[in-house]
Amino acid sequence: MPQDMRRPVFSRLYVRSSGPAMERAGGNRHRRRMLAGLHGEVLEVGAGNGLNLPHHPPGVTRLVALEPEPRLRAHAEAAARTAPVPVEVVDGVAERIPAPDASFDAAVTCLTLCSVADQGRALDEIRRVLRPGGELRFWEHVRADSPRMRRVQRALDATLWPLLCGGCHTGRDTLAAITAAGFTLGTVDRFAFPDVSVPWPSTQCVLGTAVVSAA
Repeated sequence: MPQDMRRPVFSRLYVRSSGPAMERAGGNRHRRRMLAGLHGEVLEVGAGNGLNLPHHPPGVTRLVALEPEPRLRAHAEAAARTAPVPVEVVDGVAERIPAPDASFDAAVTCLTLCSVADQGRALDEIRRVLRPGGELRFWEHVRADSPRMRRVQRALDATLWPLLCGGCHTGRDTLAAITAAGFTLGTVDRFAFPDVSVPWPSTQCVLGTAVVSAA
């Protein structure tokens, strides 16, 4: 595996920070909203430590959870053992998904597209492995609405922030990237997470759906 996929410090911090505190802030509720009604064969890109796995609905007949970071993947494998649907945890990156064309009915990205090395290529790969009419479900933090916060995001993304935070970029225009990759956006909900009195650069989130556009 490429050395840059091993992020021992970040992975330890992520496991700690994404636990009960994140769920108490509403993480579980947003995960359930994102995954509600999924069915058939599903790909989760950037499964992390497997927090989504308990929330996949019973209509999912096969779930492939893609995660390149070894420590996070080990946590996902542990979560897969008690998941309510069949889960296969796979080593791989979003830019080179190890699956044939048109393999899945749906794909999921959850706080993932901020940190992939090449967002456009990752979305092209997701589109490639989806069947005609396939659906993308996403929950991502994105470029802020406020011009002032956008300036903060640009400054932060130009520092060591991406290196320290597993490749995270706070100011990506992810909705535009999804559209550019050949998806048609469905319902999109914009909200702050966590909902704090002083917004963070990574507070602005979108949760929604998109489908593979007709050729």
